[in-house]
Amino acid sequence: MGKDVTKIISGAVLAVGMVASAFVLGSAVKDFKAADRYVTVKGLVEKDVQADLGLWSLKFRLSGDDLQLTQQEASVKKEAVISFLKENGIEDSEIGSNLRVIDRKAQEYGENRADQARFIVESQIQVRSANVDKIAAAYQKTESLISKGIALVEDNTCTPGPSYTFTNLNAIKPEMLAEATQNARKAAEQFAADSGSKVGSIRRANQGVFSLNERDRIAENNDGSSCASATPNKKVRVVTTIDYFLAN
Repeated sequence: MGKDVTKIISGAVLAVGMVASAFVLGSAVKDFKAADRYVTVKGLVEKDVQADLGLWSLKFRLSGDDLQLTQQEASVKKEAVISFLKENGIEDSEIGSNLRVIDRKAQEYGENRADQARFIVESQIQVRSANVDKIAAAYQKTESLISKGIALVEDNTCTPGPSYTFTNLNAIKPEMLAEATQNARKAAEQFAADSGSKVGSIRRANQGVFSLNERDRIAENNDGSSCASATPNKKVRVVTTIDYFLAN
């Protein structure tokens, strides 16, 4: 009799254990399926901004067989360029310059022709200013330098002239990220509504990369790519990628 009771009790305990295990396993499977349901969406934000820094390199070259005379001529023209900049509101603190001399006869692999001058003197005046309007206005008047015999040369393949950039990106990042997140959630909510689900918490988020581009594509490189610094009008762009859990 005692043995039969023991068997009954053991069987009952085993049955309860199996039911509990099944319940736990079922809950785990349910949780696993719920965690596996999510949607990946993107949130795009673009913002027009005005450049707050202008950079301008004004370069000219002279050639001659007499180095001293060529350098003197370059010095006169350099002062004319600096005077032109100051007349248009550019400050002394915003102007820098350097000089480069090339001796063709000193070049081991250079082509030395009788009709070429021995020396090339290259003068470069750099402007760096937070007042982009002054730079843009001065650039419109560079024809006056040509009338003084100063021909500016350009090394880049974009439209010649100043370049502009926006340096205060950190100030607008929080607002743009918040808006991008809102746009991503709206996309997730639309998806959830179409699929009979509800949007849950964020599973994973990638804020994306901020890019600074030309607001109006008006200039291109020779290879067809955009000259992203040609005008003061810029566009900041960011795309966030966010995974949202979905619930029934």
